[in-house]
Order: sequence, then structure tokens, then C-alpha cells
Amino acid sequence: MSPKMMQFTRLDQQMPEKRSATDRKQDFNEIYTGFQPTRAGEQASRCEQCGIPFCQIHCPLGNNIPDWLMLTTAGRLKEAYELSSATNTMPEICGRICPQDRLCEGSCVLEQSTHRAVTIGAVEKYITDTAWAEGWVEPIVPRAERGESVGIIGSGPAGLAAAEELRKQGFAVHVYDRYDRMGGLLMYGIPGFKLEKDVVQRRIDRLEQAGVVFHPNTNVGKTVSFATLRARHDALLIATGVYKARGLALPGAGLKGVAKALDYLTASNKVSLGDSVAAFTSGELNAAGKDVVVIGGGDTAMDCVRTAIRQGAKSVKCLYRRDRDNMPGSQREVANAEEEGVEFVWLAAPEALLNEGTSDVVSGVRAVRMHLGVSDASGRQSPQPLEGSQFVLPADLVIEALGFEPEDLPQMFAQEELNVTKWGTLKVNPRSSMTTLDGVFAAGDIVRGASLVVWAIRDGRDSAAAISAYLNQKSLSDRAAAE
Repeated sequence: MSPKMMQFTRLDQQMPEKRSATDRKQDFNEIYTGFQPTRAGEQASRCEQCGIPFCQIHCPLGNNIPDWLMLTTAGRLKEAYELSSATNTMPEICGRICPQDRLCEGSCVLEQSTHRAVTIGAVEKYITDTAWAEGWVEPIVPRAERGESVGIIGSGPAGLAAAEELRKQGFAVHVYDRYDRMGGLLMYGIPGFKLEKDVVQRRIDRLEQAGVVFHPNTNVGKTVSFATLRARHDALLIATGVYKARGLALPGAGLKGVAKALDYLTASNKVSLGDSVAAFTSGELNAAGKDVVVIGGGDTAMDCVRTAIRQGAKSVKCLYRRDRDNMPGSQREVANAEEEGVEFVWLAAPEALLNEGTSDVVSGVRAVRMHLGVSDASGRQSPQPLEGSQFVLPADLVIEALGFEPEDLPQMFAQEELNVTKWGTLKVNPRSSMTTLDGVFAAGDIVRGASLVVWAIRDGRDSAAAISAYLNQKSLSDRAAAE
């Protein structure tokens, strides 16, 4: 008997229970408790089962969302998991950190009406967390062992997704990362209150059990040369992400007490993982007892303000030059931050970072009020300063969360032939993901620019298919030449 769907007329949208702001800002644990089985099925049953599934169309991975919602409603969770994981390498991670309000849920037909979207992300998380608990997440077993090996530079979502797909096909896979732990931004760039680290680690462990070889503390261009890796492997995938932080070009930007967002978040995550971090112990990257101002309006800025709250900051303000409606970060994250005590200073931009007397330590941010003028080339209204509207925010710690740009990989890797775009991202053939070096591929943010984890997973899976096709063709050519 088919499950009863389209229950949105009698069931309101409900998220999983959320810990109170008072409780959750005392630790770095995830803030949502997760659905109970009955509630998950009820919320999944709200799906309208559209003839044109806009949720699926607007998912970068093309997830079969209506189908696994229906299976969840029917209590067929193992089948729901199998369908979900067929298109997504890390569904429980996407369920936690994807900005669903800008993707699947934002495109849900119910969201366009007065009924509010199906809670797709929370159901996705529930399905795969249940699969892990029930032992349905099976080991990766290669179809047959291949003789070729693939090296992957970078262990973030793109690199891990590619590693899984390539290992399934029997390739020997080696992953190199500059950090001491695998996971990239999943491990060090995203706070535990959004993504607890054991959720990432079990994915890494599963890959290692399947035979993927991880090489931590390996900085390509320093620890090992790019040329050495190219000679060692039959193909290479560059999945380094974009780590060069955009900085403030303002008077006072060089003062002590001004930190890059990724440095700040990495230090906090390391401490949460039990590491000793000198810059945190000294107070340099610790917000405890300080007036904190975070400059920026994206998801990284939201991670910083909410981390500062948990570290015991005296006050936390987010300075953003546009209004709330034009903020690039998730509105759900903005609401969570406000509940936890973050103050947003909308329509304001920094003019200078201040210090007192001869001190070289930041003491405040001079800002100016803005208004939104005519639209720019992207269609967004350009912020314009209001004359004479300057004001000062006290600040002992200023965090720059202005986005990320690519590092100079041709210089870092000593590979002048590795061509880049005018934005510094790697040039690839859009059909094959191959760079301007034969047998060298690229995926994720280093091609796309700073983007979402879900896009990195998509790119990693696509690049794995391209690498497989390349090596298959190369094997056929070699065999034909030998004959």
C-alpha cells in the first residue's frame, strides 16, 4: 500500500528539536537533536510529490528527493538510504551543513505557497544517521583491483568524494593533505555546532578501511614536489580548495588583534579536538572576555560570530555593508546567531581599524552607515556610504570574514604550464575536468571558486568519472601499442 503523501494540508512544517540558546552556547555540540522516527515520517509525508521536482532540479547533486521522502514515510529507511547515497557521497554531512533554504527547500513548491517547505535537510540527516546506527553503511568493496594509481591533493569534500568513487572502481588511491588530519574544511573550517567531527571522521575511516592511503602533513611543493607525485601516479587530482583569505585594505589592518576567519576557526576546531594551540592559549585567537567584531556576511562570518559566543566573548557584533535580505549567508544561521546573542549591524562598512595612543593593538572599528543604491552588473544593489554617518564599535578582536581566493598553485607547485583563469582558479576542460597538464585533473573550489560543500562533492564525483575514463582509454591505447 502506497504511503499517504501530500500531508502538508494537515501537518505544519517542524524542524527537529533545537537545544535552547542558553544551553547550546556553552559548548560546541550540534544544536539540533535529530528527528524521532515518527516525526521524520510525518515531515517527509508533507511532500507534494510534484510532477516537476524543483527540489531535485535545484540540488547540485540531483538527489532523488521526492522518492526518498516517500520511502521514509513508508518506513522503508534502508531503501531510502540506498537511494540517497546513490547520488551523494556524504548525505548526512549535506543534511547538516547545506544551505537548504537557498537550494532544495528554497525551491520546494510548498515554500512558494503558504505551507512552508518540506524539511528535506533534516530528513536527509536522519536517514543516513539511522543507516550508520543500523550498520547499513557497508564497506567499500572495489569491483576489481586495477593496476593504476591516482594521487589526490587535498582531503576536503571534493577530494574525499573522488577518492571513494575511484576506490570503488579498484584504483589505488593516495590522498595528500597539508594538515595533520584529513577532512579539509569539513574538519577545521566548520565548527562542531554545525558538524561534529566524528561525523567526518567515520567517513575518513571508511575510506581508509577500503584501502585509500592518506598522507597527512604533506605540503605539496615543500614536503614533496608536484613532479614527484606526477611521476608516482598514473593520474593526479588537484582538490586543494581556496585558502587565501581576502583581507581588509584599510588603515589599521596590520594591528594586533586582527585575525583571518580561517585561522580563527581552525584554532578553535583544533582546541575542540584536544590539540594545544599556542595562538589560542596566548589569547590571540581566543575571544574570551573580548569585544568581538566580525566583518562579513557569509556563512564563514556566521561560523565566526557563533564561535566567539561559545568562547565567552564579552560582546559579538557582525558588521555587514548590505541589509539582511541581501546577506549571502544562510538566513537560518542568522536566526540561530541572533538567538545566541550576536548583534548584527546592518548597512554599515568599516573605514578604519583604530588603536589607542601608541599601542599596536586594535581597540575599535570606525564604520560608516550605508544605503543600497542602483544595481551593479550582478543585479545586486550597490552599497553607498552616507556622508557624516561615521560611528565607532569597540573591538579587542576583529575577524576578517571576507571570503577566499585561490593560492598561486603554478608558483607553489613549480608548474608554469598549469594555467589559471583571471581569477586564479585552475583552467580545466569542462568536459573532462583535465587541466592544461596531461593526466592532471582538478575539482571543487580550486576550479569553481569559493562555493558550497555540496558543489565540491558533485565536482569530486564528476572528476572521478573523468579520471576513470582517461585511464581506461590510456589502458586501451597502451594495449593496442603493445600488440
